[in-house]
Amino acid sequence: MFYDEVTIHVQAGRGGDGAVAFRREKYIPFGGPSGGDGGKGGDVILEVNPHLNTLYHFAHQKEFRAEDGKPGRNKNMTGAQGADLVIPVPPGTVVTDLKTGRVIADLVEPGQRVVVARGGRGGRGNSRFATSTNQAPRIAERGDPGEERRLKLELKLLADVGLVGKPNAGKSTLLSVVSAARPAIADYPFTTLQPQLGVVALGPKETFTLADMPGLIEGASQGKGLGLEFLRHIERTRLLIHLLDATAPDPLADFRAINAELTAFGHGLGEKPQLVALNKLDMPEGCERFPQLKAALEAEGYPVYGISGLTREGVRELMWAAYHRLQEMPPPPRVEVEAEIAPPSPLEEEGFTITREPSGVWVVRGGKIERAVRRTNLNYYDALLRLHRYLERRGVIEALREAGVQEGDTVRIGDFELEWRDREPDR
Repeated sequence: MFYDEVTIHVQAGRGGDGAVAFRREKYIPFGGPSGGDGGKGGDVILEVNPHLNTLYHFAHQKEFRAEDGKPGRNKNMTGAQGADLVIPVPPGTVVTDLKTGRVIADLVEPGQRVVVARGGRGGRGNSRFATSTNQAPRIAERGDPGEERRLKLELKLLADVGLVGKPNAGKSTLLSVVSAARPAIADYPFTTLQPQLGVVALGPKETFTLADMPGLIEGASQGKGLGLEFLRHIERTRLLIHLLDATAPDPLADFRAINAELTAFGHGLGEKPQLVALNKLDMPEGCERFPQLKAALEAEGYPVYGISGLTREGVRELMWAAYHRLQEMPPPPRVEVEAEIAPPSPLEEEGFTITREPSGVWVVRGGKIERAVRRTNLNYYDALLRLHRYLERRGVIEALREAGVQEGDTVRIGDFELEWRDREPDR
């Protein structure tokens, strides 16, 4: 099965927690705090691997998580950073953030990388909180969680020239003749069920890539046949070779029908330059009709070539014509990537709101408030006092009193639930 579109979930690594530790050495009394910071969480990175040509390796794994950062240690040792997770993708992969709908990256060059989820910051150890009035703090922060995203990966094959035409026009035969590709070839429609790529080598430096698409039929833009599903793969092509069966009942009607479907698909396919190739001139009927068909198509402004995929008549001339036309054309188009102007993070919101649920739980919401609670290691009394002072400075304590909070009520901030007390907590 040809995988050209997949949805994955990526989670960067969490930052390591800071450490609470004190220096203890012989002859050094009151050594002071020496807890190190936690390590940064690993990033999730997409990297182009030129040896891949489908997204099939995502068929059985769609969840990816980078390594967490390690916690800090004594002697002011910072925890190890979490290892980055590098996910290989084929050239031509377009990455979209499903939450925002924004195109994050268009990955086309071998080795090209993009960070799609950044690891969380490590928490600070207690040596960071030492002051002249608190020389032995038992305070350490927890690490921040890593970024989490749902991404759509869409493969758009990189090819210079695209082969289009009706089923059984001879596209697969032509591709097998001009390149080392070996697509399925048979005398029934829709033999090609997925795009095929081949490299056409006319000389040591005269090369280009050719993509064979599944055959198109009239009504493909309404979902008929197979071809429309794969037309995205010729969006990047600069030139189309429109292959016609010269022995068909009405080759001109076939030509106009396929062009109508290309226009209906959009994305500029209808405006791409075309070379028209009339195939099967090895058959008497095709050879007899060729002059009349060529005149009719040239009258519409298309260059026309007569070929036979079976005997290879005219094939090399067609390939050279495609090569020379490519030299006159601009580089292949790239998918426009929107500039990453990050919206204000919810974690940076200054204000806060207070609501009460039917169950009686008070809920405080606010970016910086929730982040402060999440970073606080509630196992340490000093850390609880520091959090209490922070909430007082931000006005949260007074706002809760005004809202009517009572002794023993539960107050939820982020993922944490705290019990309200109007007196200093016990050690």
